[in-house]
Amino acid sequence: MPILGFGCYKVGVIPGSAAGAADAPKPAPAKGVIADALEAGYRCFDCAQFYENEDTIGEAFQAAGVPREQLYIISKVWTNNIHDGPSAVRQQCLKSIKDLGCGFLDLYMIHWPVPGKHVAAYQELVDLQKEGLIKSIGVSNYTVEDLAELQAAKLPLPAVNQIEINPFLYRKKTIAHFKSLGIQLQAYRALSNFGKSASLESEIVGALAAKHGRSASQILGKWCVQKGFQHIPKSEKRSRMEENARIFDFELDAEDMEKLENLTTLAALETFKSSYLKGIVRDTPLQASTDAIAKDMTLD
Repeated sequence: MPILGFGCYKVGVIPGSAAGAADAPKPAPAKGVIADALEAGYRCFDCAQFYENEDTIGEAFQAAGVPREQLYIISKVWTNNIHDGPSAVRQQCLKSIKDLGCGFLDLYMIHWPVPGKHVAAYQELVDLQKEGLIKSIGVSNYTVEDLAELQAAKLPLPAVNQIEINPFLYRKKTIAHFKSLGIQLQAYRALSNFGKSASLESEIVGALAAKHGRSASQILGKWCVQKGFQHIPKSEKRSRMEENARIFDFELDAEDMEKLENLTTLAALETFKSSYLKGIVRDTPLQASTDAIAKDMTLD
């Protein structure tokens, strides 16, 4: 998996259940965005059922004409199908492959660990892998405790865990645990904090940008890959795509990294917990009850 990828959330489509969807401006057509991303050098694309755009992204791949072997295509199955069981997970995987026109998925993920359901869904991913429909299995938004459920079921470890990682939500204990097991961490929202601009507007990030003659997003992206996390920034604008990709021709020194090391607050961890508890039951019947939700979890 390339260390730099392209996030496809809100590419061409604003998902109907996305926060602020009703008031969001109309996005640029997916065909042009994906074509620009490919021309800017991106070859890894992070897709998902929830994004509601895999068919248009597939059309964009076909129009661009980049050979399949040069692409690393990721998708994720959403909570509704995870809740509905292995058959629904399988059908969605097949649909994603068809919509994306890719023949197989390089990486397929459980988008959220739906309580009481995600282990069976993950087992289906193991079966799909054995059939050659997916090359690698991953998870997203998993805590230490969620992973322990897979381990208790004696299932193979995931290759990747995609979680929010930035200096303002840097959960060291969780990250260390996954890394100790050889699981790659993939960072979403590496350039922002819970969808806000706090990371980009940080005085510390700004000072480092000035020191290196770089943008705030390049400092945060460099921090991400220098830490060994896979980085999947997203933008509709070609100039921003290119800016986000220009992070391999400079280094942050030890002093720079230290300044970004301890910016995570208790408030940020509590916000993460709230987001997680909503996410694991979102768009499922479990939203009506919190009885199935585990309250004890490793936050940091």
